[in-house]
Formats: sequence, structure tokens, C-alpha cells
Amino acid sequence: MVDTQKFVQTIDELERTLRQLADSGVRGFDCAPGALDTLQAWGRQRSQPQAPESLEAIREDIGDCRRCKLCRSRTRIVYGAGSSRARLMFIGEGPGQDEDRSGEPFVGAAGQLLTRIIAAINLRREDVYITNVVKCRPPENRLPEPDEIATCSPFLRRQIAAIRPVLICLLGGCAAQSLLNTTESISRLRGRFFELQGCRVLPTYHPAYLLRNPEKKRAVWEDVQMLMKEYPYEG
Repeated sequence: MVDTQKFVQTIDELERTLRQLADSGVRGFDCAPGALDTLQAWGRQRSQPQAPESLEAIREDIGDCRRCKLCRSRTRIVYGAGSSRARLMFIGEGPGQDEDRSGEPFVGAAGQLLTRIIAAINLRREDVYITNVVKCRPPENRLPEPDEIATCSPFLRRQIAAIRPVLICLLGGCAAQSLLNTTESISRLRGRFFELQGCRVLPTYHPAYLLRNPEKKRAVWEDVQMLMKEYPYEG
């Protein structure tokens, strides 16, 4: 006999999720094993929540990804790096040439500046988690295109769910617009918090932008101070 209440709850949950995906620009579905396991878990009793999947499991699902055209020119997939229990997560737009060669995010000149920003918050790179909206380098370091973002978006959201950070810092307009589902410029978005997947989210300028426009470092310092006020330091 069908439990009507559970059936309605499952349909409501499915509808909310599909709307969220559509609002984020997703027009397809991630059919990787981990994602299918998540779908199968819908409708189970809320009193028995599922443990979050691991970052390792998500990376395994990505595999040698051929889901979008970025695979044609990349050298390595740049998944992410840092603590799986990070309270602060940084999300950029996409890997550059240095990252494509090393397989690690933010290791070039912009990455060195990000390391100094992290140090200014009295943290180390290994204390936070760093990743990008897309995991493969766009040719000539162009911005990721909507279809590429839509392909990678489910994996990024699974990373956020796995880490469960308290704070997320979105680096640059591409990351901010993609994850906040807006067309507003980064200059209008920065300096205020938003909500995403239960986390407080603060957009700011990308470190690469700061290298070209050093006069914007003051604005980023203001944003960094906001992060410091909200960061749950121990002791």
C-alpha cells in the first residue's frame, strides 16, 4: 500500500531540486553513480539522514571527464585542494595554464596572491578548501561558457555539500554570477553576504583581477575583514 504522505514529500523534494537546478542554469543531469545514489536516497525518512559523500568519491565519479568540450585541450583535471573539513571555501572561475600543468588550483601568480590573502585571515591554505567553477582549463584562459559551467555545476555543488563549510568566498564575477544565479557585476555583488546551500557566501574580486588592477586591493581587504568577523576561529 502506498504511503501517500511519503509520496507527496518525495515529489515536493524532487520539484524543489529541479527548480534549483534550472535556476542555476543546468539543462542536463549528472548521471554519475554518486549522483544516482543521491537521487535514490530521496524519499527516505528524514529521521535517518544520509552521511555526506566524500570528496574522494566525487573525484572518482568525475573520472577522466569527457562531458564537455574543455576535455579536448586540457592537460589535467584540476579538482580542488585543501581540507575536507574546511570552514572556509574559495571558489574561482577555472584553472589557468600553471594549474593545468600541475593539477592543483591557484598555484600561479594569482594563486600566490590568494595564499597571501588567506594568510591575512590568519589561516593557511591547508586550513581552507580551494576549487573552481569548472575543473578544466578553458582555452587561452577565456571565461567558462554556460554549457561548461552547467556540466561542472553538479560536481561543485556536491563538493560544497561534502565539505559543509561555514563560509564561501566567490572569487570573481564568473563564480559569483554562476553560483548566485545573477547577472549583476562583481563590483555590485562584493561587500555583502548571500546564502548558498546553507553557507554564508561573500563575493569579491578575483586575485588575477587584482594583479591587473592593484587599486582594488583595498576593496578586497574590506571583504577579507568581513570574512574574519564571521569565521569561527577556535579558542
